[in-house]
Amino acid sequence: MQLSVEKEKWGFLRETREDAKKAGIDLDTGLHRTGLEEYLGVIFPDVADWVHDKSIPNSNRKTRPDYRSESLKLIVEFDGMPHYQNPDVVFKDRENMKAYEALGYKVVRIPYFIQLTKTAIRQMFGVEMDCEMFNENIPSLGKKGRNSPAYLCFEGLKRMASDFKKYPEQYRVNVEFMKSQNDDFFTGVSLLEYFYEKN
Repeated sequence: MQLSVEKEKWGFLRETREDAKKAGIDLDTGLHRTGLEEYLGVIFPDVADWVHDKSIPNSNRKTRPDYRSESLKLIVEFDGMPHYQNPDVVFKDRENMKAYEALGYKVVRIPYFIQLTKTAIRQMFGVEMDCEMFNENIPSLGKKGRNSPAYLCFEGLKRMASDFKKYPEQYRVNVEFMKSQNDDFFTGVSLLEYFYEKN
């Protein structure tokens, strides 16, 4: 499968602009990366109170959400690959989400393999974008980037399949791309399909 990504404005999501710069170009697609704060600035142009990586005041939680807006009462977490590789982290994410919700926040978790297309933004944030966002025809997972289902733990695979259920178009694009790589050992696409159908 040949991909043309040279003119794409929006890149693969990373937690910050700095993380995006460090990560460089995606090995499977050649696409750049974009920090979450850049996406949030376009999705919520009038919101100026984003706090990055700081504890919630007057809370007994030591956790530090990736992005928090008090005016929106919203927490946005970018779940990178480590959130799918260790069952302890999968469990901790569930507990943190419950705690944030108990404090009155809406929590949006963005998996590393789900990109902020117009459809995803509408589903996650309830915002209709009138400008182009991430191209939903570009796959996020592949064997060269070592970010495929083959590299995840059992609970992480189940979580990935469950997350993909909310975004079936992104699931389809990723499965087609991984299958085109003809290497189930390093893509683990059959494992993803199994858990997706079982879910």
